Amino acid sequence: MELEEEGAQFVLILEKDAVVSRNTSMIRNAKRGIDIVESREKLVQFISTYAEPLKRVVKRGVKVRIITELPSDEDAIPVAIEKYVPRNSFDLRYVDALPSYYVVVDNKEAMFNTARTLLENSHSLWTSNDSLVGLMQRNFEDLFHASIHWANVGRSPSEKVMRLASQLKPAEHAIFVYDSLEAKHNFLFSYIRCGLENGEAAVYVCSEESPSQIRDAMKRFGIEVEEHERMGALNVLHCTDVYIVNGRFSIPSTIGLWNRFYKEALAKGFRGLRVTGETACFFEHNLIRELVEYEEALHRVLEIPIVGVCAYNANMFRRTEGAVNLYNVLARAHSTVLFTGMDSKLGRMEILKT
Repeated sequence: MELEEEGAQFVLILEKDAVVSRNTSMIRNAKRGIDIVESREKLVQFISTYAEPLKRVVKRGVKVRIITELPSDEDAIPVAIEKYVPRNSFDLRYVDALPSYYVVVDNKEAMFNTARTLLENSHSLWTSNDSLVGLMQRNFEDLFHASIHWANVGRSPSEKVMRLASQLKPAEHAIFVYDSLEAKHNFLFSYIRCGLENGEAAVYVCSEESPSQIRDAMKRFGIEVEEHERMGALNVLHCTDVYIVNGRFSIPSTIGLWNRFYKEALAKGFRGLRVTGETACFFEHNLIRELVEYEEALHRVLEIPIVGVCAYNANMFRRTEGAVNLYNVLARAHSTVLFTGMDSKLGRMEILKT
């Protein structure tokens, strides 16, 4: 049964067969792209149900993107889907959790279900309303940018942290403690690249290395530094440009700079700003007390909706009196703690939400 509103922008569908019929029609008529968000439990069943129309549209060049939950153990989903549609015809991604389940076709029409899955036998809503479809499409793009490709699952012990780096939200303030330059580069460059790929601007404040060294390392990592700098998306600065300016450190001045960078990013058309700063300069200039006051001020009063990661070399902690107490104080001043252990790349990870 279908209950259709005048203007055909909304159709409430009460029976499963009618849902299947409407979804099949949507898929068959697709011209550019089909975006699917479905539970891991029902994803293979969903693909098998619509296998024939999916096979036809991918032959016409329609792109199919799929998002579902991460596997808890061995991942059988890609092989299972390949039984129905060729593996090279879909882009399968994983996230920690799904807020809802829906299909969007060509950013023109969508099917939404408030139940646990798209295949649940309950009320579904089809819509061609521009505002609602646009909202669902934006939700999909946000999930997609925060997702991990299925082929990358299980490749690295740092996988969970890399995923967290992509999912850090505006106004989130994280501390990252590392044991090696390689660990620092791997995590912070991944964090910066996530933002750039998501349409955000990024600021990297270096202290242990010079801006030119950081730029060269970013290039080796695969970041198109010159292109992003030309567009105004990437800014690599020295700590003397942001933290210790003219030999002095001022909390209001530094927070004022973050405000300015954020406003400039929005004025240039970027979706937001993510920043990271190496803190070695505070240890080198014996400004530990000032550093703690700065971190606590950020955690307490920072209202700028930027994503921030403060980078700490573990060796600096070890050479500082009262290292354990200092670490505990700084950890409490951040919403998220990331810690690399003995592995030279990213090794053992501690992830703590405070």
